[in-house]
Amino acid sequence: MQKPSTAPAVHEAEQARYREALNAELGAFLEEQRQSMAGVSGDVAPLMDAISGLVAGGKRLRAMLSYWGWRGAGGAELAAEPVRAGAALELFQAAALIHDDIIDRSDTRRGAPSVHRRFSNLHGDSGWALDPERFGQAAAILTGDLCLSFSEEAFTAVGRAAASGTSARRLFNAMRAEVMAGQYLDVLEEVAGPVRPREDAVQRARTVIRYKSAKYSTEHPLGIGGALAGADEALLRGYSEFSLPLGEAFQLRDDVLGVFGDPLTTGKPAGDDLREGKRTVLVALALDAAGEAARTELEHGLGNASLTLAEVDRLRDVVAATGALESTERLIDELAERAFSALDRLPLDGLVRGALEALGRAAVRRAS
Repeated sequence: MQKPSTAPAVHEAEQARYREALNAELGAFLEEQRQSMAGVSGDVAPLMDAISGLVAGGKRLRAMLSYWGWRGAGGAELAAEPVRAGAALELFQAAALIHDDIIDRSDTRRGAPSVHRRFSNLHGDSGWALDPERFGQAAAILTGDLCLSFSEEAFTAVGRAAASGTSARRLFNAMRAEVMAGQYLDVLEEVAGPVRPREDAVQRARTVIRYKSAKYSTEHPLGIGGALAGADEALLRGYSEFSLPLGEAFQLRDDVLGVFGDPLTTGKPAGDDLREGKRTVLVALALDAAGEAARTELEHGLGNASLTLAEVDRLRDVVAATGALESTERLIDELAERAFSALDRLPLDGLVRGALEALGRAAVRRAS
């Protein structure tokens, strides 16, 4: 693979300037929303606090990909459009995380209480009546919905290029719908997977990661940025050939970390995906390759929220012994190679190519 002709420090400096502009845009946007919500009632402030806290963290992968998609299609450095589009993507990501944690019954996010847990804690600390868990989930659902509304408002503010009917708008709309469909398929597989044909499980799991994660994490953000800058269909296809396999590798890495990751690094409890019963590609490969006794043990443990650390360690050993971890790592390598080969074919200058390669390498090699 050819090496980028631009020194990393060059794209990193521009990326840092973009991150600064993005953070300022998000801060100003959320402050405006906070003032608007204050006009409704002071009691709404915790919703805004939860959104602001979640948006303040994260790697900004989606926004960064959108920015370099913009630059690769000829867009000007630090123009308003990719900054506003990045803000919309970050708000959408926050909404997805809030709802995902409710669905997965995850109590932590990035080492801190998840949004529904924050609200159930607020209920308990305040001495309110009725069920704190129900209140926490209801408040978090509404917070996520509010964040989705903010995301739409932010994207509309991009301007005429994002108006109804443009390529960027179509991609943004498709992204939102596909995530919901992918999330449903994920939930469905948790309950239906045990009685569905095992030989199809890996393909079903790959469909889930494509629509629940890969398209909205990498493919659509890169395409949205390119479309905003006027990219033609050939360039957008080339972007997809790079970003879709990259997104699938990114999610497969997440699946590995969900079972084998270090909690101090991931910010999630050890083996969280096992407790949640996630039917990931890793798990599907393990179930397919396991002998009868090991398969029974794994099936029995999946979805058991009360698994001890010792039981999690035992299930990790079962998964590793099947060769599923090695198979998943090979699949990650194959998808990454496909992505970076496609990147080499894209008609990009060294600055943009170097930035996209660095983002891609970090995505598939990450430990959190």
